[in-house]
Amino acid sequence: MPFRFLSLILLCFVQSCSTVPVTGRKQLDLVSSSEINTMSAGQYQDVIRKGPLSTNVEQTEMIKRVGKRIQGAVEQYMASKGWSDQLAGFNWEFNLIQDDKTVNAWCMPGGKVAFYTAILPICKDENGVAVVMGHEVAHAIANHGRERMSQGLIEQLGLSTLSAALGQNPTATKQLLMQAVGMGSNLGMLKFSRQHESEADHIGLIFMAIAGYDPNHAPSFWKRMIEMNTGQKPPEFLSTHPSDENRVKDLQGWMPEALGYYKK
Repeated sequence: MPFRFLSLILLCFVQSCSTVPVTGRKQLDLVSSSEINTMSAGQYQDVIRKGPLSTNVEQTEMIKRVGKRIQGAVEQYMASKGWSDQLAGFNWEFNLIQDDKTVNAWCMPGGKVAFYTAILPICKDENGVAVVMGHEVAHAIANHGRERMSQGLIEQLGLSTLSAALGQNPTATKQLLMQAVGMGSNLGMLKFSRQHESEADHIGLIFMAIAGYDPNHAPSFWKRMIEMNTGQKPPEFLSTHPSDENRVKDLQGWMPEALGYYKK
């Protein structure tokens, strides 16, 4: 990594950093919530228009029901910590896209969620959907997309503001947004760092517990993911996300904390 790039990262981090809710980790923040929420909303509507949305009423209602419960849990948790202002600009939306090949789900900044029908057999039921929903929403609450876009503005475009990037190269900037929120990859995993994934696992476990879903279903979901991934996988140190096995172990380690929030 060139010294000039490292210097720019350091300068921007010193001048523009924020704190991740729940974990307290410091993160690079060159993009405002209002900027990325507005941009995300436009991209989300493009995806929904192209769809097609699922016509399965039962499955669609389940996605919306789980989404609303996770939304309520987020709002409850953030209010209890005095962080409700961080949800300003969130206009929640939950949709199910008909796609039986793409095992995927993601949440854009601002609470725009999409599930693909191909992930539902792995979820198995509403509890499995809650695992994925909590995890993906956690990415948005932790501002992982905003953090990754801030990093990408510098690393990929050599710029330090979103307005400059949109002015000079709007196409590349929109592609950067899609990458930043994990669209187009399996569960959004490949586009997020191991740190982001672990953070979303931890936060998502708490959200699903507050929403009234037993967090013990999370390790079971990831065990099913292990069974699905029968092909050879790279070692974890070469991967951009935790191994499924370590993910299960970490989730079990956070379980006592999550169960403290769980009320049947």
